Amino acid sequence: MFEKLEHLGIAVKNIEKANELFADLLGGTYYKVEEVASEGVKTAFYDGGNVKIELLEATKDTSPIHKFIEKRGEGLHHVAFEVDNIEQRMEELREKGIRILNEKPKEGADNKLICFLHPKDTHGVLIELCQDKDKVAQPLDEEE
Repeated sequence: MFEKLEHLGIAVKNIEKANELFADLLGGTYYKVEEVASEGVKTAFYDGGNVKIELLEATKDTSPIHKFIEKRGEGLHHVAFEVDNIEQRMEELREKGIRILNEKPKEGADNKLICFLHPKDTHGVLIELCQDKDKVAQPLDEEE
């Protein structure tokens, strides 16, 4: 069902400070910094070898990352899996009774379409599904 573990998302209060640590731990700097205004986050991506590391800093108080840090503190926020067809996977999961936090795939960082599975249905783990936008067969807004 899932192609591979794509990345681990880590919520941080200060992305510049976290970048100093992760650059040292991973032996290099991030390959991409990006802001996703719709989600209220700034991200930095690292190549961790077999899996990427995504640092996430809230850019506004209404951001899910801000709320996560207020409630739980900094740390592992989500586990992301690559899928070959996000819409199909979302439908299959709904049929199995797993709640999806967004009705349709949405724009995410790093050229991805994303959705999140409800952690109450996944043993307390926030799981993100992601598909590279370049691998989408047709635009999501296009009707047949």
